Amino acid sequence: MIQIKQAVIVEGKYDKIRLSSLLDTLIIETDGFRIFSDKEKQKLIRRLAETRGLLILTDSDSAGFKIRAFLGGSVPPEQVKHAYIPDVFGKEKRKAVPSREGKVGVEGISTKALLEALNQAGVVCEACPERAGKQITKLDLYEDGLSGGEGSREKKRALLRRLDLPERLSSNALLQVLNSFLSYDEYKQHIGEVS
Repeated sequence: MIQIKQAVIVEGKYDKIRLSSLLDTLIIETDGFRIFSDKEKQKLIRRLAETRGLLILTDSDSAGFKIRAFLGGSVPPEQVKHAYIPDVFGKEKRKAVPSREGKVGVEGISTKALLEALNQAGVVCEACPERAGKQITKLDLYEDGLSGGEGSREKKRALLRRLDLPERLSSNALLQVLNSFLSYDEYKQHIGEVS
């Protein structure tokens, strides 16, 4: 697996699945054009840009470039890197017919082409430093009353509001996001303040 510092922004769940087998980083889906109206996800993306930077990796079709332009314009340029996949004509294995423009997207591009795009964007870390300190775990979420217990839903919502995060984050997504921009001690401080 390749470690990169930046959070990766992709269009959909199949892109995320494809990259999850290659990259050790937080991967966020835009849900296509839904990102244009999803203020909570926009806020999360801006926050991630501030704390760790973004890598935008969208399809090479017109829809991908519209999403890329929108996201690139939402955050300061120094917080964003862009990776571009080449135009490859064909269709993804799971689809019956090619896309409207006939191009293969991130999910269908070869591993070699993806790695080349990441190298060209300048985000590949041969030896990324390990994050210092204790990581937040699922057990922490459970022990702190954020999952699996009475009142956990309300406590989780209170923490999400306090941290200005989207309320629909699953526990797994919450764990990834928290470890992206909070230390364990900062997390514990916020838990103490929502109890």
